[in-house]
Amino acid sequence: MEKQEKECCARGTFARSKGFTLIEILLAIGILAILATAVIIAINPARQFAEARDTQRWSDVNAIMNAVYQYSVGHKGKLPTNMPQNNDFQEICQTGHDTCGVYDLSELTIDSKYLTAMPIDPACAEGCPPGAYGTGYFITANTDGRIDIQARNAELSDVELIR
Repeated sequence: MEKQEKECCARGTFARSKGFTLIEILLAIGILAILATAVIIAINPARQFAEARDTQRWSDVNAIMNAVYQYSVGHKGKLPTNMPQNNDFQEICQTGHDTCGVYDLSELTIDSKYLTAMPIDPACAEGCPPGAYGTGYFITANTDGRIDIQARNAELSDVELIR
């Protein structure tokens, strides 16, 4: 053992300890930070959330459309009572609020026959406008007798008008 220590010291070198230097650690952290930033930019969480909300709107509009057509089939071709006509879009009321000042489609939710509840736009958690009882979805029967439904709060895609 003494012999090894003398050789070590005689050469003027010291045994290097195993581990990382501060520079190596900082470099690794810097590279990880750059990679994390690139991944976050590529994923773009804001866009992902907007796409999810638009997908929900698309699903809601289709559910309302299907319920109206099922109602029509079950009532010998008649549309729900007082359906707005000639492209006069009116906002649909939330379930249970027939005096909200907009179009009431509660006929579709009676006994959950066509819909269990009227879908509400994701941007209208507290009603559209806030504090009111609108759903954020607008409906009309156009001059051809077809139903048009709008989701006017669409963020990215074209779910504004469905025929």
